Parts: sequence; structure tokens; C-alpha cells
Amino acid sequence: MRISCRKFPVFFRKFLQEILTCAQTLRHFQFPFFLLPSAMASADLRDELLCSICLSTFKDPVMLRCGHNFCRVCIGRVLDTQDESGVYSCPDCREEFQVRPTLLRNINLHNVAEHFLIAQQEQEEITGICCTYCVDSPVPAVRSCLHCEASLCDKHLRSHSKSPEHILSDPSTSLEKRKCSVHKKILEYYCTEDAACICVSCSLAGEHRGHRVEMLDEASEKKKNKLRNVLQKLITMRKETEERVRSLEERWRKAQEKAAGEVERVIALCTDIRRRVDNLEKKVLSEISRQEKEESLSLSALIHQLDIKKDELSRKSRHLEELCNMTDPLTVLQEPDTGDLCDPEEKGGDEDIGGRDKQPHDGDDLDVAVISHTLHTLSDVITGIRNRIYVEDPADILLDVTTAANNLLISDDLKTATWTREWQNRPETVERFQGYNQVMSRRGFTSGQHYWDVEISRSGDWMVGMCYPSIDRREYQSLIGNNNKSWSLCIFNNQYLVIHGSKEIRLRGKICSNRVRICLDYEAGQLSFYELCDPIRHLHTFTATFSEPLHAALYLGHTSYLGRDWIRICH
Repeated sequence: MRISCRKFPVFFRKFLQEILTCAQTLRHFQFPFFLLPSAMASADLRDELLCSICLSTFKDPVMLRCGHNFCRVCIGRVLDTQDESGVYSCPDCREEFQVRPTLLRNINLHNVAEHFLIAQQEQEEITGICCTYCVDSPVPAVRSCLHCEASLCDKHLRSHSKSPEHILSDPSTSLEKRKCSVHKKILEYYCTEDAACICVSCSLAGEHRGHRVEMLDEASEKKKNKLRNVLQKLITMRKETEERVRSLEERWRKAQEKAAGEVERVIALCTDIRRRVDNLEKKVLSEISRQEKEESLSLSALIHQLDIKKDELSRKSRHLEELCNMTDPLTVLQEPDTGDLCDPEEKGGDEDIGGRDKQPHDGDDLDVAVISHTLHTLSDVITGIRNRIYVEDPADILLDVTTAANNLLISDDLKTATWTREWQNRPETVERFQGYNQVMSRRGFTSGQHYWDVEISRSGDWMVGMCYPSIDRREYQSLIGNNNKSWSLCIFNNQYLVIHGSKEIRLRGKICSNRVRICLDYEAGQLSFYELCDPIRHLHTFTATFSEPLHAALYLGHTSYLGRDWIRICH
């Protein structure tokens, strides 16, 4: 039974490690690999080390939670194609994942695949060069003679000439490259000036005459030293790169976990909203049904009483008609003078059913207070959830001193405006507010969702809001809220007022906090005010189609002479 390497059990890893240890030991003693049984080069092992996507040996293998391994690049491309559908699955077992799976680097499998490729390359190099003189059957060569330009196996090497001109080297198929192309002599020297391998003739009489030359072994050792330094740097860079990859993978994993947590949070919030909406629907429908039932019973009883009265009046009317039609005066006069024959207006006969003042209801008694209150509560809940989801960081609001009235002090950090009786003597410009103690922000918003918080001193009158930069700066219309270019929340007699276009709306409830939040959704055309108490209380939302940049705006009155009133933009 074949054991899948993609699952990579512990005993299989140990088995491969033992094979690699043996192979490295044998290679150390220059043991001919072609004599090994098909351990590392077997078809079964090669198949287990193949990526099922690219059908090549693993390159930087990674593992999914289901246990299957793939090349990082291959599985990354597959997951990229699955991003559009939002459904991720393993290409092998088709196991599905709710979010894009984290790719875990398989270090052990990476090492095995790397050693396998090295061993395979070495074996191909060894078995790819055969003895020149073994013509009957290919026998791997162990050395090559540069003078003879032939490769030799062990048998022919023992009988080969030992003279100095017969220089032996590692097996090679390109022996002609080890001779000078001009003089056809063996390359024995290295010209440091031209960085070329040369023969004796090139050094003595050729184009390299007089150049500084070195023996090949000496030049090779110098180059190896340089390469070792470069190799050490590359190894260090590789370790740093692997560490960075691990760090990025960890960040990726945390980002996926955070995204999954946010998904769960949004699902929970939406579930809670649906539950509240369902409860609201049941409560409102039940209240409407109850009130309709009470009203129906009341109207049914009144209708029944009126039907009885109608029958009684009909009976009296018929009797009176009979008396009126009689020709005998004696009979008419002898009719008993009872109260039921008198004028109904004189008797006030409606007292038994409530009189004329109690008429049937017109449907105005339906109590919509519960419905309205619940709807507003739900609206506040949804608005609060929406702000928590989409509005993350507060906007950076800085006050613009060039717009500040001369009775306002602006702090160095441009976050606080303070009313003062000391005139500031700032130059009169078209940007500066002249009629009221107001100031605007530097920044204007033309899109997106933003919020900013303010803290207000307990005494004095104040206004906070937003305005267009084209607002009037001199006349009465310059007060924020007293025109169609600004919206404001203000305090008056310990109550909140919202103002736009000179129209005031008094808000219910008492002031509990001296902190206020202003939320802007430019595209939706909504400007909302909240009191930052516990819990946060929604005060009012203006709805408009914004046509210019919106700047924050502050106003301070001067009702307090004991201290300086101030408004601070919270960080």
C-alpha cells in the first residue's frame, strides 16, 4: 500500500531522512550512485514528490489544513481564481473553507524535495558521462584525460598512462573547452588582466605575453574564496528572507483571523438587528391589534345602544303619527300625557348612552406613541451599528485662525477655541467672522464618512456644526444654522436645539454630558449629532444634498463673565 507523502506521517519522514543520510555518507566516500537500489530515484518516491497542479517536483511546498501539499505559486494561483466566487476548496480532496486558507510552509517536505533534486542532478551528471573505451555497454566514467580528450572508467583508468602531460580531471563531456582554441594546448594558467584561462604559448608568445598570470588552482582558490563570501551573504539574505516570509505569513494569518472575527461580528450584529426588527414587528402589530379590538368593542356597544334608541324613536314616531291623523279631538286629548311622548330635546334622552357629546370615535385614538418610540429606538440602534462598522478613526480637525472672530482665542495646537473679552486685533479680511464669535476648520470634506468629537465648558452658550465655505462672514445670516449653508446644534436654557435655515427644533431630554459627536456621511447627505453619555444618545440627523465642501464650525456666546468659555476638539 502506497503511503501518501502529501500527508507526510512521522515515520515516513524518518524513513526519508535515513535514506538521505545514507546517500550523503556514500557520496562522501564517492560511492557510485548507480549501484544504489532505486531509493531516491524511484518512480514511486518521485511521484510522491510531485505537485498535483504543475506535476513537477515541489518548489517551496505549502500545506492546507486538510493535509495536502502544493507549490506555493501553484496553490496561490488556484486560490486567486476562487476569490471571485468566495468559496475556497482543496484541488485534491475538494474540502471547502469559509475564508481563504492559510498556507503553512512544509519545511520537512521542502528539504526532502531539495535533496531529491540535488541527488537526481548528481546521478544524472554521474551516469550521463560514460567511458570512451567501453563500446560494448555504457560504463560510467570516473575521470577524464585532458591530453587524450577521453573519459575513463575504473578499468581503463588503471591502464592509462601516468605521464605528466596526461592530466586527469573530473568526468566532463566538453574536454575541448579545456584546451586553448589557438594553440591546442591544455589551459594551465589564468590571466588576471584579461580574466581568461590561457596555455603556456599564450603566456610566452601569444596575446597575453607580459601579463600577470596565476596557476589555475591558485586563481580558482581565490575565486572560490570570493564565491564563499558571496555565498555566505546569500545564505544570510536567504535566512532573512525566510524570516520575513514567516513574519508576513504570521501577519497574513492574523489578518485572516481578524477578518473572520469581523465577519462573525457583522453576522452577529445583523442577526441582532433582524431579531429586534422581528420583535418590533410583533410588538407593534400586537399593539395595533389590541387597540383595534378595544376600539371595535367600544364602537360595537355604542352601535347596539343607538340601534335600541332608533327602534324606540321609531315606535314613538308611529304613535305620534297615529294621534296626528285622528279626527276625533276627544280621543287626542284623552291620550295620557306621559313623558315618553314629550319632545326628546326637552327630556335629554341621550343620557343613557352618553349624550350628544360622546360621538363615535374617528380613529384618532390609536396610540402611536409606542410605535414611534420603538421605530426611533431601532433607527438609533441601526445608526450606531453603522457608525461602528464604517467609521473607524476620528477626523483630524484643526481650526483656521484666519476665520476666527477677534473675541476668540485659538490654542497653539489649533484644537481649542476660548471666548475672551480681550480684543485680539486681528486684521479684518473677507475670511474672518465679524458678526459672531465663530471659527471654521481648515479642512473641508467633499466625500466619505467622518466624525469628530467636541468637549464644551459647562457655562455659556455654544453652537457646533458644519458649514459651506461660502457662508456669509459679516451679517446676521453668518450665525451657523441661521442660513441654508450651515447646520448646527446649540444649547439654550439647558436644552438642545438644532437649527438650519433659521428653523429651530427643540430636542427632548436634558443635557447629561458636555461632550458631543458630529457624524458626516457626505454621499448619503446626512449630518448627525450625538450626546456622548452612557449609552450614546442620538440627538438629531439632518438630511440634505451637499453641494460644497463641509467645514466644522464653532460658536461661543459670552453669557458667563466669571471665566472663559471654551470648546475643545477632542483628539
